[in-house]
Amino acid sequence: MRKICSIVLAIVVMIGSLSGCSLNTKTAYGGDAVFEDWNQEAPALLTLQEYVESVTDEKSKDFIPVEDRIATFDMDGTLVAELYPTYFVCYLYEWRVLKDSDFQPSNEQIRLAEEIRDVGLTNTYTSEMIDAHRKEYAKVFEGMTRQQFDDYVSEVLMKDADGFSGMLYRDSFFKPMVEVVEYLQENDFTVYVCSGSDRDTCRVLLKNYLDIPDRQIIGTDVGYDASGQNEKPGLSYQMTPEDQVIRTDRVFEKNEKMNKVSHIVEEIGGQPVLSFGNSSGDQSMHMYTITNNPYRSAAFMLIADDDIRDYGDPVKAQELRAKWEGLGFHVISMKDDFRTIYGDNVKKTGTFRWMDEFKGRG
Repeated sequence: MRKICSIVLAIVVMIGSLSGCSLNTKTAYGGDAVFEDWNQEAPALLTLQEYVESVTDEKSKDFIPVEDRIATFDMDGTLVAELYPTYFVCYLYEWRVLKDSDFQPSNEQIRLAEEIRDVGLTNTYTSEMIDAHRKEYAKVFEGMTRQQFDDYVSEVLMKDADGFSGMLYRDSFFKPMVEVVEYLQENDFTVYVCSGSDRDTCRVLLKNYLDIPDRQIIGTDVGYDASGQNEKPGLSYQMTPEDQVIRTDRVFEKNEKMNKVSHIVEEIGGQPVLSFGNSSGDQSMHMYTITNNPYRSAAFMLIADDDIRDYGDPVKAQELRAKWEGLGFHVISMKDDFRTIYGDNVKKTGTFRWMDEFKGRG
């Protein structure tokens, strides 16, 4: 899509030139497209553009070979909304347990869903609740093939995003950050997403908007078995032609903080030169990017300081700005740097259907 837009813009520029008109645009993507969803003088944007121009210039001392141009992005709160009113993986768990009449949850799963529901509007989860959600999330989708899980998530993503008008969950991407991903790809960066959410859920959500292969998406993992394995150890079972690969209830450590670094080392091998995040869960990933790097590197933190178009907290955001800048990270302000967040037709409603939608089963 970006390449098509680039061709169209190039044609418009040519026509304008032939007719004696000029276009006053600040371009990126090799001069063929515009960061139209950013405020053009945003410090973070200018810093990123200068960085990319320098490291892609073969004559520059900062030049980075294509094979080492690695960029990592967090997902929730960095690429997509996490305040409608809470993370999509929490919404999906609530839907599966409290709304899906085809699924029969356990009493424990219902109790946890009700706890998550009751604190969802305030995001006051306890660490115990977060850990329980990670484990139960695996259990409620146990036995599904990848395709069955993809189809299920895709169906839920088609629902209206809570707290907004004019937006489905599948479209809840920060448009300026989508432009950043595409800009880097146009400049031969390999982009990875490194999220704390379930990896398969990330894959389904991201494929709707970004051209990032599944193999470049890292998240919290569940184990997989053959459908006929019946809990036998993998070394004691050989897959048969009749088997399908299915999700199990085995879940591994949450992909946050230092775990992100471990998984980047294991799965990517190379050290990122760019990193984008929004929370303490991304801090270690950023430090790994900018510490002892043989190449010029940079890390960017997005702060949720917009309480007009989104559900940000300006006071907390300024505290985070000071913290992130103190650690050597560049700060992206949603309020000051984004011309639009989700698109001009998307509006914050200020109200949620959360409690009514998940009032209980039946």
